[in-house]
Amino acid sequence: MDSVDKTFEGKQPLLFEDKLTDGSSLIIRMASLDDVDSLLTIYNYYVEHTAITFATQKPSTEEFTQLISSTLKDFPFLVAVKEDKPIGYCYAHQLGSRGAFCHSVELSIYLDHKVRALGIGAKLYEVMEHLLKQQGILNLYACIATPVDKPDEYLTDASLHFHHKQGFTVVGTLNQCGYKFERFYNLTWAEKFIGPHHNHQAPKRTKQSLLL
Repeated sequence: MDSVDKTFEGKQPLLFEDKLTDGSSLIIRMASLDDVDSLLTIYNYYVEHTAITFATQKPSTEEFTQLISSTLKDFPFLVAVKEDKPIGYCYAHQLGSRGAFCHSVELSIYLDHKVRALGIGAKLYEVMEHLLKQQGILNLYACIATPVDKPDEYLTDASLHFHHKQGFTVVGTLNQCGYKFERFYNLTWAEKFIGPHHNHQAPKRTKQSLLL
């Protein structure tokens, strides 16, 4: 976390740079609308070839543009860049639309399926957690697709194991609630606390308050 703290100082507080396990440089920055096509390519692989997302139709460019725009109004939408190419992204949104969810967010993360075992997902979560703490967020949630009985060609337990390594705890499972590729899948909810809870909790801060 020291490397994150140092990177967030100064005139470019939302830029993070570090070395990956293969020795190459990784930059994490806020998304822009220029990233839409690259990030759609990453996501569409999971729509077409996996049950990691329960989406069965690829979103349009307009829909994905709206996702980035609406997210950035309130929360970080991060992009991981390796050798000038976006290779993954992570974003947060409030857990529910009601006001009492103001300190809780759900995270979504997708990496280029050709990128393996370089620690990119962990770095994205590290930066995201740092930013959300600054906003006064206390609870992180992940909604993870999981196999009903055993892994298959469309879904493994890799995402569940990843979140466990990042400090998430499973809090419940919706059994056989998703149907894709002519079979059913579960959804497992995982939770992580990143701050103390008080009866008189300070209000959540806006994303703009991160731009110090």
